[in-house]
Amino acid sequence: MIRSVFRNTFLRNTTTFTETAVNNAGHYHKSILPQNSMFLLTRAFTIHASRMQSANATINGKEPDVIHQIPEDLFYLHHPKPVRHEILESKTPLDSKALENIDISPDLHRQPVTWSDKIAFYTVRILRIPTDWFFKKKYIHRAVMLETVAAVPGMVGATIRHLRSLRKLQHDGGWIDHLLHEAENERMHLMTWMRISQPNWWERSLITLVQGGFYNMFFMLYLISPRTAHRVVGYLEEEAIVSYNSFLKEIDNGNLENSKNVPDIAIDYWNLDKNTATLRDVVLAVRADEATHRDTNHHFADRILVGHEDLREDIKRAFEDHDKTKKMAGLTNEAPEKWKWSK
Repeated sequence: MIRSVFRNTFLRNTTTFTETAVNNAGHYHKSILPQNSMFLLTRAFTIHASRMQSANATINGKEPDVIHQIPEDLFYLHHPKPVRHEILESKTPLDSKALENIDISPDLHRQPVTWSDKIAFYTVRILRIPTDWFFKKKYIHRAVMLETVAAVPGMVGATIRHLRSLRKLQHDGGWIDHLLHEAENERMHLMTWMRISQPNWWERSLITLVQGGFYNMFFMLYLISPRTAHRVVGYLEEEAIVSYNSFLKEIDNGNLENSKNVPDIAIDYWNLDKNTATLRDVVLAVRADEATHRDTNHHFADRILVGHEDLREDIKRAFEDHDKTKKMAGLTNEAPEKWKWSK
């Protein structure tokens, strides 16, 4: 009986704390927090105990034990936000139709013009060869590997620009926040596909190997030529969109099951309709994100080319008046042809 009374009191206090935390954190929605999860129960109990310890110490005239207390800023959990405004601004959960209506220009391709562009383009083309050979049409496993690599550039770029900003005592021009958001978005893609595919130990080992190698190579490339590095990412994202288009075709043709076993992390992150969400919806949402990264990274490369990197500047006027705009990669609708599967 005593155990039952304690359990009911603990759960009631935990529920009150959870609702208070949600109300105090302005960037949260109640639907995002798993109210019955053991994680929140444990966290609520720990924070409650920490605060009670501090209160008891104050009542007894002792100094609070600051070493064993949780800092106030850590009381509020951070929940990653999507990158597309269509998802951020949606008042209702997104279904398949809403995701399909997001305009991403899936066939968009940037035709390489300068030597930097060509190096970036053919580097990505070469990287496709072993990828196509190894994964073939194992699209989910291919997505896991793709997102392992795609989550690296944003973090590398943000790190280098952060250190440069500190070193030169200058504002970064707004790049760091965008690049960190991109890295976190790609990480959420990976977390989603990991829940769906459940890779085995040797696949995880391959992920570690590929990520380690790509991180160091991309870090060196960004130090040498940031413009080439961002163009590489732009072309990687073009290839990713074509790969996800093929993924969708396999689902639509019935070659892959359009499973409704969608992980909660995906439903919460992209605000999907939990009653109708399918694997196809997840692919549509991820593809839309990749289109955003394609456009932003090609734009970053163009800004570096014309020498106007500050995102606070009127870039339209800079592009119109600058003679280097003729060297910017031109827009075409050749992505499916340029990134078609190798035979």
